[in-house]
Amino acid sequence: MIRIDGSKGEGGGQVLRTSLALSLVTGAPFQMENIRAGRAKPGLLRQHLTSVKAAAEVGGAEVEGAELGSRALTFRPRAVKPGDYHFAVGTAGSATLVLQTVLPALLSAGAPSSLVLEGGTHNPAAPPFDFLAQAYLPLVRRMGPSVEATLERPGFFPAGGGKFRVDVRPAPLQPLHLLERGKVVRRMATALIAQVPFEVAQRELTTVGRVLGWAAEERRVEEVKRPIGPGNALALAVESEHVTEVFTAFGERGVRAEAVAEAVVEEARAYLEAEVPVGQHLADQLLLLLALAGGGAFRTLPLEGHALTQIETFRHFIDVPVTVREVSPRVREVVVGRG
Repeated sequence: MIRIDGSKGEGGGQVLRTSLALSLVTGAPFQMENIRAGRAKPGLLRQHLTSVKAAAEVGGAEVEGAELGSRALTFRPRAVKPGDYHFAVGTAGSATLVLQTVLPALLSAGAPSSLVLEGGTHNPAAPPFDFLAQAYLPLVRRMGPSVEATLERPGFFPAGGGKFRVDVRPAPLQPLHLLERGKVVRRMATALIAQVPFEVAQRELTTVGRVLGWAAEERRVEEVKRPIGPGNALALAVESEHVTEVFTAFGERGVRAEAVAEAVVEEARAYLEAEVPVGQHLADQLLLLLALAGGGAFRTLPLEGHALTQIETFRHFIDVPVTVREVSPRVREVVVGRG
């Protein structure tokens, strides 16, 4: 039985989700204590509990401690079962994080799977659907499996109510080397609004144009029809020859539209100036894929807490070395496997 201290590293839900994913793939049971000890509200919240239950259903697992607020969990998987699944968070908690918990196991299952997920699709501190569809899943497909995601309706915090479908055709994951970004071929800033004044979106996009110099045709407003609740997201997509990256910020009550835009603009500018193919959030997700593939490499910005936590969590389940080399003060080369 693998024992994991959930307070280590970034001390949030990522340790739990990665442990669940790797437990499903390897068949190794684990016990976790101090779940989300580094957060203001420790223990399992609704979205984390949904991830646990989703993993249990996909892996036919025996689970102890699967209740709201629980700070300890025991998870014993049996066999991964491909099929049709429906997982609903029940709040505005992130449905994309629930997907990323069970997807690695379904990528190597013996048959295709279809999933319907409901909850938040555009949440702070979680990968929004745009990132999933444009940045993450294209790399999954390059590694072998076929995964397609379709957004039926977006869901913003605090109302939630989002829904999307994912179709998975499994195949063995192949190593991926992503050391060059290539030429930038397309840029697009999208201000997504739901029950929010059009002026808010215009001000966000004006800030993108002023700071990054993106032309009018590279900026657009998308208004959600019949939304469940209000919300606003600003997504900057940078499509290059070898990879697409997506950077997102979310509007908040009392926060100026210009401030929302400036935060995501700075993130995108740091990525563009470093000339790396992989941004910091994509690095977290790519690490897990390469570890399961047994090898690969990519260049990115200096690793943050989530990526370092991923590396530490791998070591509980799989023997895949990860080395990080400083190429320059703002560029790191990450190599997974033994070369």
